Amino acid sequence: MNKFGLWVGVATLALSATAGLAQDKKTLAIVVKGLDNPFFEQINLGCQKWMSENADSEYACLYTGPASSADEAGEVQIVDDLLTKGVAAIAISPSNAPAMATRLRELAPSVPVMTIDADLLEADHSLRKTYLGTDNYLMGVKMAEEAAKLKPEGGSVCLQLGNVGAANINARAQGFRDTASGEKGIERLTGQKGWTEIDGCPVYTNDQADLANQQMADTFTANPDLDAFILIGGWAQFAPQAYAQVTDQVMDKLKSKELIIIAGDTLPPQTQAFRDGRSHAQVGQRPFEMGYKAPDVMIQLIKGETVEDPLFTGLDVCNGEDAGFCAKN
Repeated sequence: MNKFGLWVGVATLALSATAGLAQDKKTLAIVVKGLDNPFFEQINLGCQKWMSENADSEYACLYTGPASSADEAGEVQIVDDLLTKGVAAIAISPSNAPAMATRLRELAPSVPVMTIDADLLEADHSLRKTYLGTDNYLMGVKMAEEAAKLKPEGGSVCLQLGNVGAANINARAQGFRDTASGEKGIERLTGQKGWTEIDGCPVYTNDQADLANQQMADTFTANPDLDAFILIGGWAQFAPQAYAQVTDQVMDKLKSKELIIIAGDTLPPQTQAFRDGRSHAQVGQRPFEMGYKAPDVMIQLIKGETVEDPLFTGLDVCNGEDAGFCAKN
């Protein structure tokens, strides 16, 4: 199993600003939306891998965040505390992009700030030096392309999103809608190229796996003729037992492709779901790579070196034509 296939338990407590780091080390902080999301644990593994390979560095990589991905205010407070106490640089995955930007503007930090995984809104890009992570709009494009292969005439669709203020998730949704409709700036699919978003959707999970699965179950029950369910993020699949129970309700439809499921991310429980026929395509990010590369990018910023903006980490696509990443992990 390669590094992307690692699956470990998620930390349950947020680390304090520099807890556990050697006192003579300068802190490179990575702040994620929540420690309850296994996607972010892959970023932690990348951070830890960098640490193991750079034991003699004057810098140390610190991974932290609020205990719950739903705690937007908690994430802002952690960033506030880190910058106040003092770090060498910070990489942030903002859960609520506008709220995080407001606090950064108030703090006016003197150390380099970058974003990772999720970016600030375009109007606030001047508050950070660069973004490292997925081209989220392209991720949405890829999801729409997979849906179109399976449903060339379109159909009824429900999008499942995360937090209302998450810029990365909203960018994916925009990429999906623009590509599905063939038009730019579509706020809602209302029949373009045959695609129509059903009443009650999109649904917002607040990054909670239990809520995501309940929303799927409720949507399938209320809409027996639904053609497509799009997990813009992989929340429901992060709880594989619950996800299996939900998809058991519609397995006949999934097998016949009367109903299709396209999902974001390719963590091990998700690739297993794909192999089990519980999704038709997975469009995966590379969170380990984000965590592994972030410390070096922060060091470049500290040294005043020129860093590209954005820094995209690529995508892995698994579908019925080519299982790709999902066949091996």
